[in-house]
Amino acid sequence: MSNYQSAIEAVRAIKEKAGDSWNAIDPQNVARMRIQNRFKSGLDIAQYTADIMRADMEAFDADNTKYTQSLGCWHGFVGQQKLISIKKHFGTTKRRYLYLSGWMVAALRSEFGPLPDQSMHEKTAVASLVEELYTFLRQADARELDLLFSELDKAVAADDQVKAKEIQDAIDNFETHVVPIVADIDAGFGNAEATYLMAKQMIEAGACALQIENQVADEKQCGHQDGKVTVPHADFHAKIRALRHAFLELGIDNGIIVARTDSEGAGLTKEIAVVKEPGDEGDIYNSYL
Repeated sequence: MSNYQSAIEAVRAIKEKAGDSWNAIDPQNVARMRIQNRFKSGLDIAQYTADIMRADMEAFDADNTKYTQSLGCWHGFVGQQKLISIKKHFGTTKRRYLYLSGWMVAALRSEFGPLPDQSMHEKTAVASLVEELYTFLRQADARELDLLFSELDKAVAADDQVKAKEIQDAIDNFETHVVPIVADIDAGFGNAEATYLMAKQMIEAGACALQIENQVADEKQCGHQDGKVTVPHADFHAKIRALRHAFLELGIDNGIIVARTDSEGAGLTKEIAVVKEPGDEGDIYNSYL
């Protein structure tokens, strides 16, 4: 029995148990709705995409021709149309991600209007965009599956068993438009606790990968600009740990952290790091000054 037929039988069993009061419920329609709503929450998406990203990283380590492509995105509709086009053209969404860069969010998503890449946009803007994107991508799934269901109904009505079997197989092996999102958390928008709180919001929206940099949050500059001010390693490590704790608290044990350093391109520091002994992280940080 196919996965699709198994889903119908599962609902039919629930209906029979409920009795005559559920006579108006069509098990096939409910099964189709469940298939169209595969992901029940952002955390379901975060776990699914984290597994994909970890597998892709392992595949790349073994063979560097199996690289991934991350497509910049600033609106749910734009992301949806990109993934629909990719799937239609290539027949798969494998090794394609979406990337939410801080500069795009600042320039195109802030209620203050277009802003420079200096963490001046709202703290919640990236998390809101992650949620919006996955709403649109799930909608793309629902649309494509609905077309398959319609084709299946036509095949069944025409008693074309070969065609019905072919479409049923396509439903069973349907590839979702939901792909990993790498979300830019800039420099954390505050201290380690603020970083942790915002990370939780992004993960709950579905982000499986968070990118963070070691600049001072309220002095943040675009990576291409001069005048960057960095924090000592201990401060940055605290924020990285905050991200990991957020992933672990929410059950996404294999969430990905992209930790970027601007130390070599920075001209200023927040403070001179404390050195307890030669060669420790404070001493290493100060060596860049």
